[in-house]
Amino acid sequence: MKILVTGSAGFIGFHLARRLLQEGHTVVGLDNLNDYYDPGLKYARLAACGVEGDTPFIYGKEYASQVWDEYRFYRINLEDKDRVMLVFKEELFDAVVHLAAQAGVRYSIDHPWAYIDSNIVGTMSVLEACRQQKVNRLLFASSSSVYGNSPDAPFSVDQPVDHPVSLYAATKKSNELMAYTYSHLYGLDVTGFRFFTVYGPWGRPDMAYYSFTKRILAGESISVFNNGELWRDFTYIDDIVVGLVAILTNENRVMTESNGAQYGLYNIGNANPVKLTDFIQILENVLGKKARIKLTGMQPGDVLKTHADVGPLERDFGFKPATELKEGLGKFVEWYREYYD
Repeated sequence: MKILVTGSAGFIGFHLARRLLQEGHTVVGLDNLNDYYDPGLKYARLAACGVEGDTPFIYGKEYASQVWDEYRFYRINLEDKDRVMLVFKEELFDAVVHLAAQAGVRYSIDHPWAYIDSNIVGTMSVLEACRQQKVNRLLFASSSSVYGNSPDAPFSVDQPVDHPVSLYAATKKSNELMAYTYSHLYGLDVTGFRFFTVYGPWGRPDMAYYSFTKRILAGESISVFNNGELWRDFTYIDDIVVGLVAILTNENRVMTESNGAQYGLYNIGNANPVKLTDFIQILENVLGKKARIKLTGMQPGDVLKTHADVGPLERDFGFKPATELKEGLGKFVEWYREYYD
């Protein structure tokens, strides 16, 4: 297939694009390469997929030798609906995986318009382009953040999610509603995924496991919110990608509802929440170094616990995460030490 991956210089987008290329698909990547976190890491991910250009830092060993002819990259803001439409007309995709978004719960507190522009307007550009160019299949990213501080764990996609505690979560819930409407009105084959705390090599520097690693190795203290009384459903990146590819390439995956919408929504997580203090202890063991911990209060927009019910995803597509936290963190730390020398 020819597949568009939006956010292809991002963490999940990069890993998905690389896996699809390895399996023989043609991939077109789209990303705006913004500076929410170090753009050098984004350029390095692109270099690992054979994209040439201005690369402030290129990871020069194992990954840079993997260059594919079947990968093209466009630097575009999704809000630029005319340019997005031109790419769709030029490329004629068989499927689209829409991962691009302004990420980060805490960042949304002080930068709300970035989320409206990227997550709402940008998603609208993708949906409308899919409609007009008659794309066969659309997968899109939502987030476990939509569950807010729900006491009903494990979280099920069937439970109400009407009380988001951050603007980021509100935009992700909006994306689900927008995608459902387009499926209902125009017959788009759409599947959404609520991601649960994805981690691993080439990850996002704003994520706790990444910043904790950096600060512990530097001998700096780490801030542990809500005095460590937080639980997260950590999910290793390879498990996520295996799940996405399985759904993307499954010819029997269409979910038809009574009103005609071909729409499915799934949690994609590890189904095994870990307390933050236990997570830190595992990370310390992997690093071989103790953390200097600074306990602090709850952050605005944060949630106490995430816990995915992945039963429907396992039932429909055989999804079953296989990577233990210690193993996954070990692979991340190995990559981190090599990347940052």
